[in-house]
Amino acid sequence: MGVYCRGIRGATTVERNDRQEILAATAELLQLMVELNQIRSEDVASVIFSVTDDLDAVYPAQAARELGWTEVALLCVREIPVPGSLRKCIRILLHVNTERSPAELRHVYLRGAVQLRPEFSVERS
Repeated sequence: MGVYCRGIRGATTVERNDRQEILAATAELLQLMVELNQIRSEDVASVIFSVTDDLDAVYPAQAARELGWTEVALLCVREIPVPGSLRKCIRILLHVNTERSPAELRHVYLRGAVQLRPEFSVERS
């Protein structure tokens, strides 16, 4: 089996448009995605972070930099403001070089984002 670039999705929400809250929620989500998928940072090709238009206190990619991801390509974008969509939401799309099949990957949805994909919700202890 060869190595493929696969996407792993994750999302979470915050209560407020606050720098520390956004960084903490992003770091928690990113670390859980890495842990559940046994990812090494050197296997990450790139990461796209998106936020809803009500979050602008900090770039969520800053959380990855603070975790030591200094050699990974990171990009922050804004979600399309669809009426009725989930608010105060942070999404992550990891592009990972892996030998695993798509079925072996674990997508992670936390807090209010669980309503987007309940089948990918993760209970935190």
